[in-house]
Amino acid sequence: MFLACLDLEGVLVPEIWIGVAERTGINALRATTREIPDYDVLMRQRLRILDEHGIGISEFQDVIGEMRPLEGAVEFLAWLKDRFQVIILSDTFYEFAAPLMRQLGQPTLFCHKLSIDGSGRIADYHLRQPDQKREAVKAFHQLNFKVVAAGDSYNDTTMLAEADRGILFRPPQNVIDEFPQFPVTREYDELRAAFTQALAVLGE
Repeated sequence: MFLACLDLEGVLVPEIWIGVAERTGINALRATTREIPDYDVLMRQRLRILDEHGIGISEFQDVIGEMRPLEGAVEFLAWLKDRFQVIILSDTFYEFAAPLMRQLGQPTLFCHKLSIDGSGRIADYHLRQPDQKREAVKAFHQLNFKVVAAGDSYNDTTMLAEADRGILFRPPQNVIDEFPQFPVTREYDELRAAFTQALAVLGE
């Protein structure tokens, strides 16, 4: 049995924090795990900036409500579901992702959770568990699944390494340089071909 594990932001939908940065004009919110590999460092920085500028969950909901999946993502996901069981492994939060999941046809999503106080302030975040993407793939292996994974950032690389096949999709050059062992794809047709090749090899 085969599973496809995909990152969400940058692979199927735009980067939510970049969207908020563009809406608010706060460039410091543009930082993602493409630039800051330590997720806790990144999130503490983000929460501090939100507090400094008085930005709460409503601003995120406004931005996310206007977002659409990346061009070609819905079609790619439908193609993938015909060949794999698909699970989205993301470092986003359920409070952000729901509108986007509806547009993607409600694929299974494993991600994290926010604490939001009565004023709408994002007070804290709670990881499902540390390095949850890699740990999820390890658990799938224990259930005798073979896993093909795709992602774009530093926080995806342990997932890609744990998978039977790992694929980078539209990664920044620094990730390409640091992780040359993973094939690089930039268009959904290339990603389809990489999954097809992995299926052929793993099915032997």
